[in-house]
Amino acid sequence: MNLLVIDDEKIQRDSLTGFLEHIGHNVISAETGQKGLEMLEKSSIHVVISDFRMPGLDGLKVVEEVKKINPAILVILITAFGDVELAVNVMKAGAYDFLTKPIDLDQLEVILSRAEEQFYMSEENKMFREKLHQNASFNDIVSASSQMENVLNLCARVASGTSSVLIIGETGVGKELIARAVHFASPRKNKPFIAVNCSALNEHLLESELFGHEKGAFTGAVNAHAGRFEVAHGGTLFFDEIGDMPLSVQVKLLRALQEHVIERVGSTQLINVDVRVITATHRNLEDLIEENKFRRDLFYRINVVPIHIPPLRERREDILVLAEAFLEKYSKENHREVKGFNTDAIELLMRYNYPGNVRELENAVERAVLLTRSEYIEPKDLPDSILNSISNFSGDFITLPVNGKMPEMVEQLERQMLLSALEKFNGNQSRAANKLGISEKSVRDRMKKWNIPTSRKNKGNHL
Repeated sequence: MNLLVIDDEKIQRDSLTGFLEHIGHNVISAETGQKGLEMLEKSSIHVVISDFRMPGLDGLKVVEEVKKINPAILVILITAFGDVELAVNVMKAGAYDFLTKPIDLDQLEVILSRAEEQFYMSEENKMFREKLHQNASFNDIVSASSQMENVLNLCARVASGTSSVLIIGETGVGKELIARAVHFASPRKNKPFIAVNCSALNEHLLESELFGHEKGAFTGAVNAHAGRFEVAHGGTLFFDEIGDMPLSVQVKLLRALQEHVIERVGSTQLINVDVRVITATHRNLEDLIEENKFRRDLFYRINVVPIHIPPLRERREDILVLAEAFLEKYSKENHREVKGFNTDAIELLMRYNYPGNVRELENAVERAVLLTRSEYIEPKDLPDSILNSISNFSGDFITLPVNGKMPEMVEQLERQMLLSALEKFNGNQSRAANKLGISEKSVRDRMKKWNIPTSRKNKGNHL
């Protein structure tokens, strides 16, 4: 990667530059923040590593100015003052990470490795979104969480291929939306995208829908009918809730995937088909295999690239950006002048666990837009399920005043919720995760993001 080191201390600057070049990076350096920004305007830089306490522009100002020049550039700040509150302010300003002196070189190398992966992931995701924007019929995916960025990155990498994709996630997380995204970013984007809900049709209807039938094949078959495989030829066939597909149809589906041919019901003629198959399920297919309800060979055929979409409660950064997108959508559709959510409504939306996931959030916002008599949605406009959730939550969290932009307020609220839960359970991450309705990994990721201390101590080489 191309790195820029900004440090007013020459010995520290030269030592750090030498180490970074030794581990394979291209490095330029500057002794002040202003000179660093001037060099940034003329160079292609991926990551800036800057001291915090410097004459002239300090680290916070460097972060702000770098983000104005190019928001994709990642900034790592280094300081001798290991203040957690300072670290939080730095991260809120847009810094990628935060290190204290003496610099743990092993830790810095790990951070840079992660930054390199994120940089290339961001580039791939940018190209992926641009491809989606080219299709006017596709509503762009809205997300702010690292979990969904990882999902989109996986979509970006598999879109150009033909391998089968299995999308796994709870009901309402947006599995079909992800399937459509893969299709519209693929070379098949100008061909049909055909969706089949396997749980909505009985065995005989499903077979006819998939493979078609000839005239007179069964009672009521008054005309020949082309199945979904034929209609989707050249494009993508999406099987939603594949776990509900009857075993008899699974056999025929497996043959179609293996041999790329089908037979209509009532016919022996083979029809060549070229489709990419994407499947989705909220069920554990391996459990269904053990129960003899799903074929193991079909599972291996469709599970070439698994994509797991986490539930909304585990990616709370997405809640308000989704809510705002739904607000804009339904305000326009219903010709309502609704400007946003008030602080109490925001807090309720952030605390609720959404058993129905994104679909439930969308329905709640649509309802609120229709019912509100104010320019801003209030708690009374939200469904009872969300209103009643406050009585089932004993977090005792602080209500935030409206004193900043919504993403900043969301981050403050999330941090307060996490700190409160950790304090309540004496730092027990598992119990805090259970109370917040998120995974332990989500707790660890957030603690790392906000530099919330743990009992671990860093070891290794230092500068």
